[in-house]
Amino acid sequence: MGKLTYNSTLTVNLEDRLLAHLEAAIGTKLQHGEGCYFSWTDCPSGIGRTTIWLHPQISLSYKYASNSRPPLNAHWIHALLFTANSPAGLEIVLEPRPQPRVPGLEAAGNQARGDVT
Repeated sequence: MGKLTYNSTLTVNLEDRLLAHLEAAIGTKLQHGEGCYFSWTDCPSGIGRTTIWLHPQISLSYKYASNSRPPLNAHWIHALLFTANSPAGLEIVLEPRPQPRVPGLEAAGNQARGDVT
């Protein structure tokens, strides 16, 4: 379990893989100078909820349990950013399942768009 610490006062425990994806999504928002709310349920039973305001001027730290950084899923980061750009703000969503690749389908799609000659 990793830890996300907000403004040196609030710490939440999160799985390293989730934490890495949140770091990427939050970093994207903050790099653009954008703030947003971030909400999560306080315990596995779903009782209680915490909401914080993320802003470039408020400190965040990410502490991972593992030494290695997990591979990032761009679809998951996109899904997290989609929630972050909503009025409710960033919420934890399940990781999207990888889309199966169908041999030849990508090339056919590129040809239909005129990308492949």
